[in-house]
Amino acid sequence: MNVRQNTRLSAVLFTGQTERRSLLWVSFSSDILEKKSTMAAAAAVPSSVRGSLREDLTCAICCDLFRDPVMLSCMHHFCKSCISRYWRGTQGPVTCPQCRKEFTSKQFHTNYIVTAMVEKVRVATSDASIKKLEKQLSEALERHHLRKEYIDNCIHKDKEKMDIIKRVAADLRDRVKGEFRALHQILQDEETCMLEQLRREQEEELQKVQRHLEASELSVRELENNIRLLQQANGSLTEFPQLSRPCVQVETDTDFDVNAFSSRYLAPLQYITWRKMFHSVKPGPSPLVFDVETAHPSIYISRDKTVAVECDDMILHTSHSQRFLQCVNILAVQSFQSGRHYWEVEVGHSLKWDVGVASEAVDRRARIKLSPESGYWTLRLRKGNEYWAGTQPWTRLQVGSPPQRIGVYLDCDERRVSFYDADDMRLLYTFSNGPRGRALPFFSPCISDDRHRPQPIRLLHYPPVALSA
Repeated sequence: MNVRQNTRLSAVLFTGQTERRSLLWVSFSSDILEKKSTMAAAAAVPSSVRGSLREDLTCAICCDLFRDPVMLSCMHHFCKSCISRYWRGTQGPVTCPQCRKEFTSKQFHTNYIVTAMVEKVRVATSDASIKKLEKQLSEALERHHLRKEYIDNCIHKDKEKMDIIKRVAADLRDRVKGEFRALHQILQDEETCMLEQLRREQEEELQKVQRHLEASELSVRELENNIRLLQQANGSLTEFPQLSRPCVQVETDTDFDVNAFSSRYLAPLQYITWRKMFHSVKPGPSPLVFDVETAHPSIYISRDKTVAVECDDMILHTSHSQRFLQCVNILAVQSFQSGRHYWEVEVGHSLKWDVGVASEAVDRRARIKLSPESGYWTLRLRKGNEYWAGTQPWTRLQVGSPPQRIGVYLDCDERRVSFYDADDMRLLYTFSNGPRGRALPFFSPCISDDRHRPQPIRLLHYPPVALSA
């Protein structure tokens, strides 16, 4: 240990000559050392600093860490055994091995703080300590690698999700544009047709007036010519002058009926066009009717087959293999296997009902839970305010205001069944694993209790109306 390092360490550690002050320093230093983990301290301190500390705690005689370090009056430290061996056999004054200062007697003081520090450094630099530290570092490194791998996977998944969102949004954007392009085309065609009709009617009216105008002008010219002949004959009247030709007969012109001409184009054109659009809207509202052959005996069907209601008395229907016998269900006559279809059902203020789609092959003679696994994709109401999607188990829906009309949208190609509040087209629920093959609209007015009157289910029709051109 050089003089500068030993002096620096001694100046920090030296506490005076009294035993009480030394003991206080020892107690204080031990508390601090116990509060800090040796491994954590060794890992936190740079290797260059740890090397300098080890050098400061190295005996200048044996060149190893102090063992039972003692301090001379010159404040240099040595191992107790080393300084004792160094002074052995010396008679009279002794000297410091480093600074050569002489002492009249062989006196030194035990420094407990340095002893504690030496033990900590020895433990921290031992093979077992290093292996333990290396193990901790290896485990920490592995944890960080695993954490980084997890975050890298999250980043990769997020980027994939962003790509999916962009791709799906682009497809949906093209689809929306296509749908509205079709509507724009319908409106464009209607506008072109109506403007062409207006042009033709205008041309017809102008031609009528033009023919009358030409006849009138010809008649005026002939009359003027006759007048001139008559005037010339007036001076030498011997005989009645020979007129060029009889006057052209001009029919009395009828007044132009502005109201009749304008009425077609002052009509509610938007409403008329909206009605015509039912011919071309895809999917347009399907005009469904109930299939009496599938109705449970407790269901009454109206004569036009658009209203179904549960009744108390069993109706004697003819026996049919397609009839529901266990549950109060009924199907529509129409069935769908491809394309997109939409229909609306008025449920009114009924307290319970089931509406949806059923596969053609469902078992109609057994009591089966309404679920996609059984061939049913339904929306249901129970207790007047509980709306459920017919999954297995059921999915409770937060609907808000009770819908009076339910819109059902079936996309056979995409295998989707969606339900809407038909008043504001608010989506209620979508099945993404819809039916394969042929499917039919499904309905159930359910069995009412004795306290409430049965409420009907009504199929709403928006038939295309043929409007004259």
